[in-house]
Amino acid sequence: MIRPIRACLVALLVIVVPRVSQADERPAIALHPDNPHYFLFRGKPTILVGSTEHYGAVLNGDFDFGPYLAELQSKGLNLTRTFSGVYRELPGTFKIKDNTLAPARSKYLSPWMRGDGGKYDLTKWADDYFARLKAFVAEAGKRGVVVELVLFCTFYEDALWDVCPLNAKNNVNGVGNVTRTEVCTLKERPLVDVQLAFVRKVVAELKDFDNVYYEVCNEPYFAGVADDWQRLVSGTLVEAEKDFPAEKRHLIARNIANGSTKIENPDPNVSIFNFHYCNPPDAVGQNWELNRPISYDETGFRGTGDAVYRVHGWEFLMAGGAVYDHLDYSFTPQTEDGTAPVTPPTPGGGSPALRRQFQIMKSFLDSLDLVRMKPDATVLKNAGAGVRARTLAEPGKRYAVYLSRLVEEKRPDGKGTGKFSDPQSGQQDRLNLSLPAGKYRAEWLDPKTGQTTSEPINAEGGAGVTLTTPAYDQDMALRLAPASPR
Repeated sequence: MIRPIRACLVALLVIVVPRVSQADERPAIALHPDNPHYFLFRGKPTILVGSTEHYGAVLNGDFDFGPYLAELQSKGLNLTRTFSGVYRELPGTFKIKDNTLAPARSKYLSPWMRGDGGKYDLTKWADDYFARLKAFVAEAGKRGVVVELVLFCTFYEDALWDVCPLNAKNNVNGVGNVTRTEVCTLKERPLVDVQLAFVRKVVAELKDFDNVYYEVCNEPYFAGVADDWQRLVSGTLVEAEKDFPAEKRHLIARNIANGSTKIENPDPNVSIFNFHYCNPPDAVGQNWELNRPISYDETGFRGTGDAVYRVHGWEFLMAGGAVYDHLDYSFTPQTEDGTAPVTPPTPGGGSPALRRQFQIMKSFLDSLDLVRMKPDATVLKNAGAGVRARTLAEPGKRYAVYLSRLVEEKRPDGKGTGKFSDPQSGQQDRLNLSLPAGKYRAEWLDPKTGQTTSEPINAEGGAGVTLTTPAYDQDMALRLAPASPR
């Protein structure tokens, strides 16, 4: 009975245009000048960790983004990813239950106005859409959350292109007489002109916000997205901001691959390189020489439980990654606070407990001087059978080690079940580390609970140091720092 009232309250968000505040005068999130593998945001070295609803927070008018952003803030998370509204999905797409990216037809907010005949006019902007976009970015900014705005998306199925405003049958302008595999190419110049006009409009609307960066296109490696088209979009972003003060220009991201690959001939306008399902996190090492942030931009397809996504986050960030964004299906248009249970066949996970574990992970990493640290495989000489390890080091000063014994359960046919366990649960491991001579304090962290224990360590003459972990299940983290003089 309360749903219609609630819907009216949500709709009010659409017509409220946020005023530019003093906070909007801050420099935009940027590459850190001392170590551009990481970010500088509001004066602090920054990594980005998010647990993002399925990207429909702006385009779905039935989604109340206030509770969603409040939940991110309450868990200390600082990133959300959202689609612009050029692309949307339909109920049932990819078997996702209560998909925020699949709004009811009456709740879909398009960047373009719809005329009396139901078709869009690609020469007229929809004020309610841009008001909602700005309200979302403003609310995120108040909560210290950075917004990755995805401008375009590949069209995976004909049904998704069939409902897009850019399809010629859906607009009065006769634009978009192409197949779904030709949308993000240079084939039809009038279509490209509309796309670039949208890019410029978004830049103009969001120019004053410090907490936004742009991704050119989601998963362009499917369905024919062209490299020259992507470079044209990124170039248009740069051109649209050329008269901005340097500190107000926004970063640009490009989605490179599912998994990992070495980037060849990178677009010079792109500062962030995004990968999906990036475990093991080989993409970080493969592209370290680019001196840019590497992002694990989307999770999923490994079951609905928490453990695998927690471990993926730790492994990626401890490999030197700068961004970890979990795709969290527990946020729905009915449960914007992220309390919906996630069950198969939804292709991923999400829960309040997992977000709390991400908070523990981010707090640990924020406690490190990441700008002065880098991946170092020479520190840990041995971690025991069945243990995966990642190490960050500021040689001679500070070290961080992450251990995982997570193993995926297999069905009789050899395929994974999506469930993960630790065959050595409750046991200890012995670590052999190569450390410079000195006195250190070792702090052990349980990534699930946040519980810590500590002990003094004395490394004599630079000889190898053997440490015994506490008994643990699935994973454990270690922080080593010089012992404080008494």
